[in-house]
Amino acid sequence: MNLEELQKKKDDCRNWKNVQPWFEQLNKAREIKTKELFVDYGDWFTIGKRENLTQEEYNLIEETAKKLIPWRKGPFNLFGLEIDSEWQSNIKYNLIRPHFNLKDKVVADIGCNNGYYMFRMLEDKPKRLIGFDPSALTLHQFEFINHFVKSEIVYEMLGVEHLEYYNHQFDFIFMLGVLYHRPDPVGTLKSLARGLNSKGEILIDTFMIDGEEELCLTPNKRYSKIPNIYFIPTIPALTNWLLRAGFENIEVIATTVTTNEEQRKTKWSFDQSLEDFLDPNDSSKTIEGYPAPKRVYVKARKVQ
Repeated sequence: MNLEELQKKKDDCRNWKNVQPWFEQLNKAREIKTKELFVDYGDWFTIGKRENLTQEEYNLIEETAKKLIPWRKGPFNLFGLEIDSEWQSNIKYNLIRPHFNLKDKVVADIGCNNGYYMFRMLEDKPKRLIGFDPSALTLHQFEFINHFVKSEIVYEMLGVEHLEYYNHQFDFIFMLGVLYHRPDPVGTLKSLARGLNSKGEILIDTFMIDGEEELCLTPNKRYSKIPNIYFIPTIPALTNWLLRAGFENIEVIATTVTTNEEQRKTKWSFDQSLEDFLDPNDSSKTIEGYPAPKRVYVKARKVQ
């Protein structure tokens, strides 16, 4: 299957039985016409003010946002409606923000979810922003928000494995919270390298375990109730993966322990969140007995 055929998935998914209600609701919201709106690029990515809408229009905004639950990434404030997502993604974004400059660069966000990070990146005035994520739900969340932002961000229902076939390469690639979902982490990092221009950069975060040895944890079946977690490395092991994939200038930006401040249940998200994924008697361990989620943030440059 070539890239054009893969890209058709974005249009074809509108006919999927489970997707049709989202698409129909989105089209109702698209009937709301607005001129240039107030945008705040802060922690709550904010579009518009309550006075921009009639009561009927505001009700439609709220109805559409609820139809598109669960909202994993955010938070968003849409015409005064606070969409308090499961993840307070502003914490991660504010941590990495001092470590990149996107002005006039071609940028990709792999696993972009509903585009929260890309909307925040608009403030940096990149030349082009392209998100990659195969989820039909988050596509519709993105299109709902972007109808009012009116940005030129492109959303592709593609994965990291499609990067090298894309019609151009990137100056900077973000891949936040994806690597541990991939059964071939070195191959995934090689895909990032092939998608970069010469001396292009990546910024990634992934689960990690403590240790000075070049080792990784391979969970049995589930990690923190998540089924598709394959490899959780020490920092030395992750460094080796990056070197073998063709990266240099490897910089560890930060390590963090995930807390209830960053990930928690809200009325806009799932019925379970971090507090349900940890051992109720020992929060330093997952429900399965593994070390609790800890992340490492790394920036690296393509060798050539």
